[in-house]
Amino acid sequence: MASFPTLKNDLILRTARGETTERTPVWMMRQAGRYLPEYRKIREEYDFFEVVETPELAAEVTIQPVERLPVDAAILFCDIMVVPEAMGLQVKMVSGQGPTFPRPLTTPDEMERLVEPDVDEALGHVFEALTMTRQELNGRVPLIGFSGAPWTLMAYMVEGGGSKSYRAARKWLYRHPEASKTLLQRTTDVIGEYLVGQVEAGAQMLQVFDSWAGLHRPETFRTFVLPYLEEIAARVKNAHPEVPLVVFAKGAHYALDALADTDYDVISIDWTMDPESARETVGDRAVLQGNLDPCALYAPPDALRREVQHMLAGFGPHNHIANLGHGMLPDHDPEHARVFVEAVHEHSEHMRTV
Repeated sequence: MASFPTLKNDLILRTARGETTERTPVWMMRQAGRYLPEYRKIREEYDFFEVVETPELAAEVTIQPVERLPVDAAILFCDIMVVPEAMGLQVKMVSGQGPTFPRPLTTPDEMERLVEPDVDEALGHVFEALTMTRQELNGRVPLIGFSGAPWTLMAYMVEGGGSKSYRAARKWLYRHPEASKTLLQRTTDVIGEYLVGQVEAGAQMLQVFDSWAGLHRPETFRTFVLPYLEEIAARVKNAHPEVPLVVFAKGAHYALDALADTDYDVISIDWTMDPESARETVGDRAVLQGNLDPCALYAPPDALRREVQHMLAGFGPHNHIANLGHGMLPDHDPEHARVFVEAVHEHSEHMRTV
């Protein structure tokens, strides 16, 4: 592993490990990217995947919000679709539609098109971007790496793009359960190696995004989601037990208890989940992260501060990483992001002293 500058702000790492801290750390999902004018300026010259696949550009975009906002972590500018790409599927980012697969996996027979990638070669640009970003951050804040979860990636790979119901992907679970498990396992194998490689390239914390976990009922979650999330966490912890792991199973309210029994240190919850109920379910088995409604950032600053105060009160005195319940939106005002971050710092420090 490379030698990196000394870390000056380790607040989020200490919180994730369950240590007592002076205030609540805060970062935002999708904090690097589309809502920032400096990012949009870069996109005038380069397309989305060109930024992702060019380490210098990915590092620059990752650091942009750290330069602008007093966040307690940077998260690498990348995309969960780099894993399906590495496995041999073409992905295009279509304006107004998001990621699109021109040739999705419409039948199990089409899994023959998938490859078992050399992760270092296929995803080396991500590792290079992490190392470069870690150096350029110069210890200001920790650097978070991430991946999509197996089910969420399968949903896109089969559906071919975004969907309200992911009917085609969910159909596979009932019509082709064994093929579904094979696809999920193959994806899990790549993700596990990919995340370990991210740590060795410089990531100090990792998050696994299962954006479509909430489409499952508890039974299918236990069959097609949980085992693969568990395996990823176990693989990373076996290689790097010191690195905090975060899981975000959006919409899967029923899954909190099961997730708390895995090797994930932090469970991120979306804005539809009640923090007090989540804490009651999880107990001291994991730190919670979240969960301000992203649309709260449209509120006037004073109202936004009140929303932050209410959120922090819900999480109470337990270890907590403040975040949104999902990602930043394209038309968010960066100055409202600043209000959110500063309000978390201010109110959480006050809570510690009262």
